[in-house]
Amino acid sequence: MNYQQTLDYMFSRLPMFQRIGAAAYKANLDNTIALCELTGHPYRKFRSIHVAGTNGKGSVSHMLASIMQENGLKTGLFTSPHLKDFRERIKVDGTMVSRDFVTGFIEKYKQDFEKIKPSFFEMTFAMAMCWFEEMQVDIAIIETGMGGRLDSTNVITPLLSIITNVGYDHTQFLGKTLQEIAAEKAGIIKSEVPVVIGETLPGSAEVFRETASKKNAPILFADEVVKVVKDGRHPVAGEMMVTAFHSLKKSILKSPLTGNYQLKNIATVIAATDLLQTTYAFFANLTVTAGIHKTIQNTGLAGRWQVFKEKPLIICDIGHNPDGISEIVHQLNSMEFNQLHFVIGVVNDKDITKMLSLLPMNARYYFCKADIPRGLDAKELQAKALEFELFGDSYMSVAAAYHAAVDAAADNDLIFVGGSAFVVAEVI
Repeated sequence: MNYQQTLDYMFSRLPMFQRIGAAAYKANLDNTIALCELTGHPYRKFRSIHVAGTNGKGSVSHMLASIMQENGLKTGLFTSPHLKDFRERIKVDGTMVSRDFVTGFIEKYKQDFEKIKPSFFEMTFAMAMCWFEEMQVDIAIIETGMGGRLDSTNVITPLLSIITNVGYDHTQFLGKTLQEIAAEKAGIIKSEVPVVIGETLPGSAEVFRETASKKNAPILFADEVVKVVKDGRHPVAGEMMVTAFHSLKKSILKSPLTGNYQLKNIATVIAATDLLQTTYAFFANLTVTAGIHKTIQNTGLAGRWQVFKEKPLIICDIGHNPDGISEIVHQLNSMEFNQLHFVIGVVNDKDITKMLSLLPMNARYYFCKADIPRGLDAKELQAKALEFELFGDSYMSVAAAYHAAVDAAADNDLIFVGGSAFVVAEVI
């Protein structure tokens, strides 16, 4: 098979949660363990850091990867979902896995896949670990797909575990309460492996403390040891100046990730790097300033408060659950513009009631459906939004909705694109 035929095989023959949802979810690690045995447990050949959390795990993973790169370490990065190209999920020093490796990997193990019947994510994780072994990475930053305890990535034993936060997302799989969701994410905590928790939240903090205690794992809450503040200066467009107070130090940082919610993520990253420095001689001289500043340049991270255009101002963000939407709306409320145009689409297996209740009523909405089976019909979304006094038209595609917003917006207006990573991906 050529590269495109290989992708078609991966997307069509194997269940992909990103496209079809619940039918692709595996409630055990049996397939992953089978794939690890098949491929020779490649993840045992390199150091790793494991990152979980409801929101922010992608940003934290990319910042950490950039920091490692800037410190001269050959760095693997495994993340999801991808926005434009499948290979975004698997990178070494910011370069995507080669097409030849993708096709060769599938060709080599295709007959075995027919027997094991792995999910798309299980197979992609195995592919990533094999690529990192082949590339002889010094360190790999590995982001969970969903949850933690039963996530394919949980076969690794990292140098450090990170759980950014806990919120309501994928509740049909992870639990209906914050305690239940936290217990799933706490599943990545390993025996005697340090863990950094990004946010101290009622309902989840105690779960993490108890699990860490049982596993004899040193635990640190980032927001208790690091304070990050935005200092208001904008040296150039697309940068945010922040000051971080940590470990009796003060660091002045420039971040290309300008969403206000990134302050929490930066605090988590600094807490993690401080802990790595004091725990492992290998990281004794780790510096963070250049790595954070070059996150986008080094890793290609996209879709996080990403500015497309200045007049009118066009911003996209992949935040898609109540906590993510709340952060987005809070930042929109702090900005000045004449009219807000909101291009929105969601997936059909989420309870969107809470999300819609958070959205501003003074915006003009452009309802759409991303081109995936899981997308919620645009007219159905429009009807649901009406219950919350959110008004606008529905469109046949993301592109149609986006172009309608662009045509309607004046120079002093703001166009926001979001509700789902898949909507953002189509606009990008």
